[in-house]
Amino acid sequence: MLQCSQVLVSESNGGYYTEEEYKSDKEFDYGEEGETVPTPPPVLQRRRRYRRLCPGETKGIVEEMRFVAMKLRNRGKIRIKDDSAEDGGTIGEEKENGKSDETWEPSLEGYLKYLVDSKLVFNTIERIVDESIDVSYAYFRKTGLERSDLVSMDLDWFGEQGNAIPDPSNPGTTYAKYLEELSEKNPPLFLCHFYNIYFSHIVGGQVIAKQVSNTLFKGREMGLFKWEEDPEELLRRVREKLNALGEHWSREEKNKCLREVTKTFRFLEQIVRLIIL
Repeated sequence: MLQCSQVLVSESNGGYYTEEEYKSDKEFDYGEEGETVPTPPPVLQRRRRYRRLCPGETKGIVEEMRFVAMKLRNRGKIRIKDDSAEDGGTIGEEKENGKSDETWEPSLEGYLKYLVDSKLVFNTIERIVDESIDVSYAYFRKTGLERSDLVSMDLDWFGEQGNAIPDPSNPGTTYAKYLEELSEKNPPLFLCHFYNIYFSHIVGGQVIAKQVSNTLFKGREMGLFKWEEDPEELLRRVREKLNALGEHWSREEKNKCLREVTKTFRFLEQIVRLIIL
């Protein structure tokens, strides 16, 4: 008796053949008159390629900008002499090779230039946000980060002490003009500058300026560094709003924002350098 697993009936001629012959026969298809043609090779699907995520992309546009800022942070910074330090040290950053930049002593004239240009920049971004009809700007009004009025108070105090208040210099006027133009052409890029200006002031700029205040003015607290609330908390609220808006931006718009980070810190560095010029 033949085993069922070994003998199969052929549908083409009604005969019998073994299981091995049947498996071999499956490699062919039959034409109209019994003609056999090779089975075409399987269709290979093209491998799907996924875009590599930018650093910090899963957390929002602000985190992406932070990674760019961290790279800029590794570059050499201004080092300002601190006469109030016990060891007569300096404040600033070191270069990647471990060697610090040249140390400069701040001057009153330079500090006044820094305040004037800073006021111009703060006043520009705050006025644009308050007066613009763009809906996205409305989320960044009355954040508690505003500085222009406080800088004005500092300058008034210096004027009362008999100091001549200078006009805005080229670094401040150039940046203010750039922000004006950017706010009209590209709101996402302007808002990235808006955030990074305050971020830079809270994280780095006020550290240098406060040390200068200790050196030149015997520790007098300037209005520029007074806050009604914790500045880190105020910055966090702005960060959340900007991340929420950034979810509606295209990848191309976000990439442009990342390129603007470098411009922000270059403009601000020129203003900070006024302290020692």
